[in-house]
Amino acid sequence: MKKIEIATTATLYNDVSELTSEDKMLMDKAIEARHKAYAPYSKFNVGAALLLENNKIVLGNNQENAAYPSGMCAERVAIWKAGSEFPGVKILKLAITASSSITKVDKPVGPCGACRQSLSEYEIKQKQSFPILFMGEVGEIVKTESLRSLLPFSFDSSYL
Repeated sequence: MKKIEIATTATLYNDVSELTSEDKMLMDKAIEARHKAYAPYSKFNVGAALLLENNKIVLGNNQENAAYPSGMCAERVAIWKAGSEFPGVKILKLAITASSSITKVDKPVGPCGACRQSLSEYEIKQKQSFPILFMGEVGEIVKTESLRSLLPFSFDSSYL
């Protein structure tokens, strides 16, 4: 038996005022997307914004359904929309934000497991990692340099 240690690093910003102008602009777009989310059941709105290498910004937000769990997360809406509208165009960066109409979300909300797996597929497919920024409604923002920081033992096509 051999024990291994997996470590990850991230940058923690106190609020959006500490972000670069590009990161702030992308987070503002994610906030814009969050306001358009359809979340009548969970009351938890999520917005995502992808910056592509062609300088296009693709937005996504969570879309719920009464036939739970038939809805879709913001990150997967955005990444599949980018893959559909701009096939072969690399993703350079992702920003995510979440809020609730029930309580104030004041800590960073990272992608769920299913979204992490989907994002991993795109990093592997494009042979290039991309930074991920995530926050709640207000407060701190986490920035990782790659999805691998959030999902170190990802499943990919090499297992198939």
